[in-house]
Amino acid sequence: MDDMEIWPEIEKVAKEKRRELVLQGPGVDTRINSHGGLTSSIYSLKLLNYLEVSQCPSLTQIHEDVQRLTNLQSLILCRNKLSSFPSVIGKLKSLKVLDLSVNNLTVLPEGIEHLGELNTLNVSCNRLDVLPEGLSQCTKLSTINISKNNISAFPANFYTERLDLLSSLEASDNCIQELSEDVHKLAALKMLDLSNNKLKEIPSGLSNCPKLKEINFKGNKLSDKRLEKMVNGCQTKSILEYLRGKGRQGEDGGDADGGRNADKKKRKKKNEKTADEAEEVEEVNKMVVRILHISDASTALTVKVTPEVKDVRPYLVCCVVRGMHLKPGNSLKRFLMAQTKLHDDLCGKRTTATIAVHDVQLLKAPLVYDVMPPTQLKIVPLGRKEMTAVELVRHLHLEAEELRRQKKRQNVTGLHKYLQLLQGKTLYPCLVDAEGHVISFPPITNSEKTKIKKTTKELFLEVTSAASLQTCKDVMDALIVKMAELNKFTAEHQEEAGSDGEGDGPTGPVTSSETSSELIVEQVRTVDQDGNLKVVYPSKTDLSTDASNVTIVW
Repeated sequence: MDDMEIWPEIEKVAKEKRRELVLQGPGVDTRINSHGGLTSSIYSLKLLNYLEVSQCPSLTQIHEDVQRLTNLQSLILCRNKLSSFPSVIGKLKSLKVLDLSVNNLTVLPEGIEHLGELNTLNVSCNRLDVLPEGLSQCTKLSTINISKNNISAFPANFYTERLDLLSSLEASDNCIQELSEDVHKLAALKMLDLSNNKLKEIPSGLSNCPKLKEINFKGNKLSDKRLEKMVNGCQTKSILEYLRGKGRQGEDGGDADGGRNADKKKRKKKNEKTADEAEEVEEVNKMVVRILHISDASTALTVKVTPEVKDVRPYLVCCVVRGMHLKPGNSLKRFLMAQTKLHDDLCGKRTTATIAVHDVQLLKAPLVYDVMPPTQLKIVPLGRKEMTAVELVRHLHLEAEELRRQKKRQNVTGLHKYLQLLQGKTLYPCLVDAEGHVISFPPITNSEKTKIKKTTKELFLEVTSAASLQTCKDVMDALIVKMAELNKFTAEHQEEAGSDGEGDGPTGPVTSSETSSELIVEQVRTVDQDGNLKVVYPSKTDLSTDASNVTIVW
C-alpha cells in the first residue's frame, strides 16, 4: 500500500499546499506502531510551519530528516515516548515554539542552542537531569517550562542579561538546590515557579527583578522558617518586601561597633513585625471551601453511567457548587474566562479533559452519562438552534476552516484539535436529563437549555476525560480553587450588579449576603446501572490542594 494511502492527512496537506499538519491519538499511534515510526513522506512537506504529532506512545524517535522542514515555526511533539531527539534540530532556524513535554527524554539535543528565533520551550514531564549550557544563546526565549524532571541546577551561564525577554520560568517538581543571586539579571521575569524543589534559601536578589508579579516556592524546606511560612501563604508582594529587607541587612554589614548592635536589634524587630503582619495577611487571605456530604444534602444529585461509555470517554466526575457570585459587575465574565483558560492550559485545549457548567435549577434529574450514534444525538448547542451531532460537527469544521483561511493562520486552532478526538467514533458521549434531553456533548459543547446566567445560584460542574479518572479530579480541583479565588475577588471589589453582555439585563442590587466569599461544594455520586458506586466527588482525598490560602472544611 502506498504511503499516501496509509497517511491521507499527509496527502491532503501536500495536495492543498497547507502549512500545518496535526497527527494525534490512537489511530495515528496504531499506524506508527505498524510501520516502525513516522513515514518519511512527512519530511517532504517543506511548506509546513506548524507540525504536531502527539499522544502516540509508539513514537520513540524522530528521524534526522526533520532538518528538511526549514520553514517550521512550531514543532509540537508532546505526550509521546521520545527517548532522544536528533541534534540537527539546530538547523530549524525559523523555529519559535518547541514542545517536547511528556516524553522520556533524558537529555536535550545540543543543537537547541542554535535556535535563535525560539521564544517558547516546553520540556516538562521528562527525565532530564541537566539543561544545555548553551540555552542562554536562545536570546528570544520568553517562556521556559522544565517542570517535573530531575534537574538539580540551572546552567552556570543561565542568569544573564542576554535573556532579556524571558518572562515566564516554570521549574516546579525538580531537584533544584540553589537559585543564584544573579537571578535579578533576568530583568523581564514576571512569573517564577520553583515549587517542590530542594531549595534552602531564596536569594534577596530576587526582589530586584523589576517586573516580577508571581512567584511560587511552596514545597521547599527553607532554612528561614518565617520565610517558609510566608511562601506557603502570602502574596508575592509581601515575600519580595521581606527579601528586600533581608538584602538591606546584608548590605549594612556586621555589628563590629556597639552602635551597630542596637541597629541590628531594630532591624530584627522590624523584620519580625513584617513577618507577623504577613502572617496576619495570610489568615485574612484564606479562602474557605466547605464540603457538604451527600447524606446532608436534601436533594442530592446522582449520575448513572452506562457501560457503553467505557470505549468512548469513560471518566466523569461531578459536583454541585453554591455560593458562587455571578451577579456583581463582570464576575460572570471572569468565571467564563477562567474556564476557558483551564481548557487551554490544564485541559490541553480540551484534548485531555473538558469542563461543562450547568444551572442546577434548569436540570431535570436523574442524569445519565451515556452514548448515542451521531445521527441520533440531538442538542441545542450554546448560542445555536437544535441540531444533530453530525450537523454540529460539520458546522464546526466549516467554521474552523473558514477562520483559518480568513486569518491565514499559521497555527491549528484549538477547535481543530478537539474535533479530531471524535474522528472514527461510531458513538458519541453525552449527558442526558430525565426528559431525554442532551445537556452536554463532551468535548464539544453543553446545552443552551442549562446555560448559566448572572442570576444562577447553584452550579452543576462536570469534568469528562478519556485519559484517566485522576485527570478529571485534578481538573475539578483546579476549577474549584479558581472559583474560590474569583469569589474572594468579587467579595473584595464591591462591583455594582448589571448586565455584562450575557443578555440578562439589570439584575438589581447586590446584598451583603451575596458577597460572602465562602463556597459550598456538594458531593455528587456517579453509579453504574445497578446503582453501585463508581466515584463520589469530592472525597477525602480530593481537594488536597497546594493552594495553602484555601481552607477545606469537611
